[in-house]
Amino acid sequence: MVRKGFKMKLYPGMEAEYEKRHNELWPQMRDMIHEYGGKNYTIFLDRETLVLYGYIEVEDSAKWDESADTAINRKWWDFMADIMETNPDNSPVSVDLHEVFHLD
Repeated sequence: MVRKGFKMKLYPGMEAEYEKRHNELWPQMRDMIHEYGGKNYTIFLDRETLVLYGYIEVEDSAKWDESADTAINRKWWDFMADIMETNPDNSPVSVDLHEVFHLD
């Protein structure tokens, strides 16, 4: 199991909308995450900075990376692009975080 941490950023005033959209996560998106080996997925929001901190456990990093090219993932990126910082292809601007400590 690989633990992955990353950060993204919301646009001002989009906190409630971001949470709403994730509370209504499409079943196809949930299925894709599991199909590509993702589990124990959590996203935290720092309300002062609007930085989102994500954590996910994946079975295989290479397999997980392939999930970015699925149609449902691209559709989700397009759906979320109006409320957060994105790249030209609508993928979220995401910065990987370096793990410095873990305790089971």
